[in-house]
Amino acid sequence: MKFDFQRLACSLLGSLLFRLLPLECLQPSHDLEQDTVKSIAIVGAGSAGLAMLKSLLDLPPEIRANWDIVLYEQRRDVGGIWLPDPSPTPPPELPETPLYPLLYTTTPVPVMTYPGFPFPPGTPLFPLHEYIEQYHRDYVTRHDLWPYIRLNHTVLSSSWAGTSKAGHWEIVVEDHNGDRIQRSFDHLVVANGHNHEPHIVVFAGQETWLEKTKHGLQREILHSIWYRDPSRYVNQTVVVVGSGASGVDIASQVSQYARKVYLSVRSTAERAPTGPVEMKPEISHFTSDDVVFADGSTAQDVDTILLGTGYDLRVPFLEEGREVVVKPKSNETDENRLTTNLRYLFPLHRHIFSLSASYPTNALAFIGLPILALSCPSDTAQSVYATSIIANGSLLAPRAELLRELADSEEDLRRRGYDPYHVGHRMVDNSTFDYQDDLIRTLRLREGSSDENTRFVEPWRREILNYIGILKRGWKRLEALGQAEEWLEGVESEEEWADLMKRVDAWQRDWEAEHQLVYLNDILVY
Repeated sequence: MKFDFQRLACSLLGSLLFRLLPLECLQPSHDLEQDTVKSIAIVGAGSAGLAMLKSLLDLPPEIRANWDIVLYEQRRDVGGIWLPDPSPTPPPELPETPLYPLLYTTTPVPVMTYPGFPFPPGTPLFPLHEYIEQYHRDYVTRHDLWPYIRLNHTVLSSSWAGTSKAGHWEIVVEDHNGDRIQRSFDHLVVANGHNHEPHIVVFAGQETWLEKTKHGLQREILHSIWYRDPSRYVNQTVVVVGSGASGVDIASQVSQYARKVYLSVRSTAERAPTGPVEMKPEISHFTSDDVVFADGSTAQDVDTILLGTGYDLRVPFLEEGREVVVKPKSNETDENRLTTNLRYLFPLHRHIFSLSASYPTNALAFIGLPILALSCPSDTAQSVYATSIIANGSLLAPRAELLRELADSEEDLRRRGYDPYHVGHRMVDNSTFDYQDDLIRTLRLREGSSDENTRFVEPWRREILNYIGILKRGWKRLEALGQAEEWLEGVESEEEWADLMKRVDAWQRDWEAEHQLVYLNDILVY
């Protein structure tokens, strides 16, 4: 029986792009095989895993009627990184999440949403993490995903049994009772995030520095995955290392309690810290008493070093199954296994499908690897792409062609001054929306669609990236004036959220112009 792949794709994309597609595309095809059996395991119930599960279930029932779809989550609830750890463990045991109690979003929540599923009315524009946690739970309930989710189930290992043409994944799972279960699946989707294994930087002389005590207290070097409470550092001198969002945020919080806070960065920080924080270049080395920076300046009487130095990209259950090999700082590809150099997992097709020669090109997918990607919309675009290709593997070109495409993409990054094996899955030059649009455009072209100009990303999401800094300042001022709730009244739909952000932007711009305030990279210049 012949497959009508164009209709299959239109049905799949209908729930997300129905405004943009012709009506006939939204009707399920009657020519599809109805006895195709597929088994799919998804690992992780954060934003990526939930997006993938929803995309699979968006397939017309007659297509997925006999599919076995299971999502395994090792923790007690959905939400991924946004789900707090009720009893965080001290080093060296890793906590369940790096989430700390005072974490607020640094991006306005309308931009972070799954398409078509805005935050509930009354949500602050830059809320505390609890709102994001509940948002994911609401998403699962709204779309009836709970029956497919197995909480407190940890995937221990996964290995491929078969050839490059056919086979299955042998997966070992530990359930909530501590029992081990072995199951077979045709497809494996890895969506468990990349904030689990802290990247610990070691500096010359740090052991000598750590050996000395100060006022009878032991000095400390601690990764931000263990950071929870800024009041712990009252009256201390603290050096925070890292220019990313966590480093800047932690430095800002600790500065409200510490005697002195330095923020050590290699290059310009993602945003300016608030509070009395002194900027420093990267750490050069330690002496027995001081922290020495690259410019020769020193920090004396330091009590604590907090490392906001990111995370190593590891996939333990695939490493256990010998499907991923770990080669730190490497760019050498193993034809039959994926490689992680701790920053980059390769070779992957468009950050999603494994190009290992051991199994079919649609057998192993990764959702959620892109960094600086605004997770929910990016995860959705990836999931739509992956779902269509899992349903029809022939939508992908032969492996050799996909490898050439990957090589061309990496060479393009080099021409633009980036080392692809260093930037890894980071969306450089604010390319996240282009990436999402390109995934859906490519998918439609492969399915024979004549409309190659369809955009996945709504125009308002792109526009907001241009004024996030001024939105933060405006929203902070509205909260200080006690007017935030008033501005949120009547805001429910995506269009109303977009309008709210435009109004806050205009309101703050007028105020800053009136007071002759000028900001550069979110720092007040004059």
